[in-house]
Amino acid sequence: MKKILEMKNISKEFPGVKALSGVNLTIYHGEVMALLGENGAGKSTLMKILTGVYQKTAGEIYLNGKLVKFNSINDSQKAKIGIIHQELNLIPNLTIAENIFLGREPINTFKKIDWNKLYSEADQLLDLLNMKISSKELVINLSIGQRQMVEIAKTLSLDAQIIIMDEPTDALTDKETESLFKVIRSLRSQGKSIVYISHRLEEIFQICDRATILRDGQFIEEKEVKDLDQNEIIEKMVGRKISEQFPTVKVKKGNVALEVNGLTNKFVKNVSFKLQQGEILGIAGLMGSGRTELAKTICGAIKKESGEILIEGERVNISSTQEAIKKGINYVSEDRKKDGLVLGLSVKENMSLSSLKEFTNQFSKIDSIEEEKVVDYYIKSINIKTPSKNQLIKNLSGGNQQKVCISKSLMCKPKILILDEPTRGIDVGAKKEIYDLINNLKKEGLSIIMISSEITEILGMSDRILVMHEGRISGELPENEATQETIMSYAVGIKEEK
Repeated sequence: MKKILEMKNISKEFPGVKALSGVNLTIYHGEVMALLGENGAGKSTLMKILTGVYQKTAGEIYLNGKLVKFNSINDSQKAKIGIIHQELNLIPNLTIAENIFLGREPINTFKKIDWNKLYSEADQLLDLLNMKISSKELVINLSIGQRQMVEIAKTLSLDAQIIIMDEPTDALTDKETESLFKVIRSLRSQGKSIVYISHRLEEIFQICDRATILRDGQFIEEKEVKDLDQNEIIEKMVGRKISEQFPTVKVKKGNVALEVNGLTNKFVKNVSFKLQQGEILGIAGLMGSGRTELAKTICGAIKKESGEILIEGERVNISSTQEAIKKGINYVSEDRKKDGLVLGLSVKENMSLSSLKEFTNQFSKIDSIEEEKVVDYYIKSINIKTPSKNQLIKNLSGGNQQKVCISKSLMCKPKILILDEPTRGIDVGAKKEIYDLINNLKKEGLSIIMISSEITEILGMSDRILVMHEGRISGELPENEATQETIMSYAVGIKEEK
């Protein structure tokens, strides 16, 4: 197979940190190369070097056999290398088409933007991605999944020959994911080369031809996917054997901690359920089914129109997240960077942000010694990997950022913890640590609601599962009766409890 691009012995050093050491990556004509590794393995750093965001400390890059150097993103784009970032980079108040061609708008003979051509070409790209939406729609009105597809359309518009996809399906529905896979197969058949980064290992076997595995900033192996299995990939990524991914923890359940009766607003319809102490209640459903909206209604971020919420048998009225925290309910958002963290603050500042009153003395001053003591406890007890509690949170891996989000909630001493997509964008090693943490909280008697798009995660962690469809509870399944097939039947509305 013809080599299109080679990165040889790439090293990258930051002050005090060696992020990459002698890493190799080969990209082949008309193939999909999986780039695999835990968070912090060096995947993003390597891709930033390839696209000109970072400059390598050592090593060479060859494009079609010629030594090249990319000093900027413009350089890599001119070389027909495009990247679809995991973090969305769109302007909400512009249309889809304006976002796709921002800075590259087609110009007519009068040196004006050719709006007809702009929208026509954007519509063609959306049609290619099977998006049944006008390119004149404002981005602000799109779901997360639709916005991700716009990012993909933006990169396709560059006519890139090498396309880097960083967690492209992280926010996509199953239908959107299948549409993307069709596009990838089409691009591959046209001779384009794709670097595919994903923590969803099942996707690697569906769409990738080869895999390059990194660990701790070093090259481990390149191998054809057909010669790999999932356990081998995991072991090479983490450098050790992973025992049972979803360890079953049986806990004697306590009293009812949360009771929801007839909860209704424009997002959820007549939702009722109970949650006991020491129970993990999984909530499954397709994107748009109302899972997140249900969580936000319970914790006061979205107003309820009718229905009641009882905590430990006492009826409560919750009109804000602050009130929810006071009543013992804490919500960990599905979008940690947007709703869970202040990226410009340190690990310590983020962790204690919601519980500063706990550290305020009689003179209304923060007792920093006590604050640091508690922060140190959580860093150690749940194994948050950070050089210091004063490290900026934006510099931590996704898994460690997620641990900080959970720690921030735990410092508020909740009775009920709602985890929305707790392992989104997290590698297999960090996922196992998050699962162990959740199970330990369950052992301590905490009541947990876990929302997840990963059915295996829901099945593996939940004591009981609620399935949502179009804002309603379409099914309730005890652990021993739940299967992927029954969950999906309820999720798509084929089955519904009477």
